[in-house]
Amino acid sequence: MPELPEVETTRRGIAPHLIGQRVSKLVIRQPRLRWPIPANLIRTLPGLRIDAIERRAKYLLVHTVSGSALMHLGMSGSLRVLDTGTPPGKHDHYDWQLDSGRLLRFTDPRRFGSLLWQPLGSTHTLLASLGPEPLGDNFDGDYLWGLSRGRSASVKTFIMDQAIVVGVGNIYAAEALFAAGIHPRRKAGSVSRARHGLLADAIRRILEYAIQRGGTTLRDFISPDGVPGYFEQELYVYGRAGEACRNCGSTIRSITLGQRSTYYCVTCQR
Repeated sequence: MPELPEVETTRRGIAPHLIGQRVSKLVIRQPRLRWPIPANLIRTLPGLRIDAIERRAKYLLVHTVSGSALMHLGMSGSLRVLDTGTPPGKHDHYDWQLDSGRLLRFTDPRRFGSLLWQPLGSTHTLLASLGPEPLGDNFDGDYLWGLSRGRSASVKTFIMDQAIVVGVGNIYAAEALFAAGIHPRRKAGSVSRARHGLLADAIRRILEYAIQRGGTTLRDFISPDGVPGYFEQELYVYGRAGEACRNCGSTIRSITLGQRSTYYCVTCQR
């Protein structure tokens, strides 16, 4: 599944082509995605000018004077800016045609993505209970430490809880815990204030670096310009079970936490 860096890479890729443009037409080929595309969007969007594109967690919000389109890439979705008239493929589910003569096309073989609408002045229910952004000013070690008190859940499950902090998916949670030297199965409430500081710094640093490098190349993800991300080549633990740790040479192991595969070094993480 595309994680925060992939979604941010997508935002940065499409924004220069969309901001300031008016939507001339919305073409919906498959309205049944993860949630049905609102039927009235075909009438709502045309004529509106795109004022800004924001990322909130793993959602993209395309802001207009009347409200915001809420997009999610799902497990395998991608957005491309193409010339109007480019023939659609089997899994191309909707197009935003623009006055510029180009279009924004959503492709999703698994149909787990979404296109929803948030009226002006409201907050969509999907966004209402989200925690702070890990790259924002409201996220640091003291924040994590405060919320972790008395928590018996594993620290990995804790930092992947979207009500605690958004956008820390499975890959980046594993990498941040390795960088902070924390075993993923350790109870969140047993992690010291100082080590929560290390963890928050690691989350921020790794996400920022992954964005800079174009995200993590998963099987189904390439960036909006068609170029794969490059961060996968530099992963320290994720997907490396049975291989030697790049730091100490010990064997990387895999366990299951919260129904997700979790990777860690038996020596470096305590």
